[in-house]
Amino acid sequence: MALFKGLLSVVFLVFTLAALLAGYCYHVITSPIPLTKEAVFVVHPGDTSYSLGASLSERGIIPHPVLTRISAKLHPEWVPKVGQYALKPDMNLLDVMALFDSGDSIFYSVTLLEGKTTQDYLTAMRAKGNIAMTLTGLSDDDVVQKLGLNYEHPEGAFFANTYRYHDGDTDVKILKHAHELLTKNLDTLWHSKADQLPYQSAYDALIMASIIEKETGVPEERPLIARVFISRLNKNMRLQTDPTVIYGLGESFDGNLTRKNLRSDSAYNTYKIYGLPPTPIANVGREAIEAALNPGETSALYFVAKGDGSHTFSDTLKQHNNAVRQYQFKRREDYRSSPDNVKQ
Repeated sequence: MALFKGLLSVVFLVFTLAALLAGYCYHVITSPIPLTKEAVFVVHPGDTSYSLGASLSERGIIPHPVLTRISAKLHPEWVPKVGQYALKPDMNLLDVMALFDSGDSIFYSVTLLEGKTTQDYLTAMRAKGNIAMTLTGLSDDDVVQKLGLNYEHPEGAFFANTYRYHDGDTDVKILKHAHELLTKNLDTLWHSKADQLPYQSAYDALIMASIIEKETGVPEERPLIARVFISRLNKNMRLQTDPTVIYGLGESFDGNLTRKNLRSDSAYNTYKIYGLPPTPIANVGREAIEAALNPGETSALYFVAKGDGSHTFSDTLKQHNNAVRQYQFKRREDYRSSPDNVKQ
């Protein structure tokens, strides 16, 4: 009998200790983690519930690694997803593990501006420091192939916008999304275009949109500049637009467009060629595409920068030359090519 009582006491003690341990674990798992402010935690490829517990324990977020294994036993359907996560002071360990399972990791953003080239876009993404750059140094053909673009050249193939991404996402992923948005917007607007436009394809309209975007940063001027260029194309006049020449000069352009530059041989020199250049000269947003496909109304065939970011429009060459003398030969001290409120 004494032996039986002893065994009963041992069993009772074991159950009591087990119950106390279970209660302690439950208390720790369901209590707020000891953070005073939001903290970033990274789930790496190959992480398991135990390795996550070890990392959380090392940072003092949980008292022992085994607690994440207990959490995983309670919810075996949870699978941690790779990424950066924001841990908040009011979360408990179950919340943390559920967050890792959700894949709702931290988003970053990169803004790809209107009027910038594809190389500018790569530079902007590289500057973020947490985007995996896989396109740097590749030829245009290789970029087209790697991105699976619908065009033969990457210039102008991406929609200007702000894009969200996760830490470690690739430039390819972001630019593929930008290309999808570009083609979606271009296709939609192409079907609602005005009549009698001089375009053979939607790509021609995209080329025109890029020239419009480079010519003005004033939103209300885009439709008027579109009409000037369209009227010139319809009259078989050269476009004679400086941004195309500058684009054709590439890295040799030193910031000063000279008469020699305007006489240079280039498929982008619209002072020498008729019609549109072979590709866009920059990336654009919806507004420039809308202007190219639904131009405003003006009888002007010329325009010149006034030096405050806007332009003056002229019907005749004589009027235009007078405007050039007024605004370009005697440039104002505070001359600028873009208005103050336009992003650069």
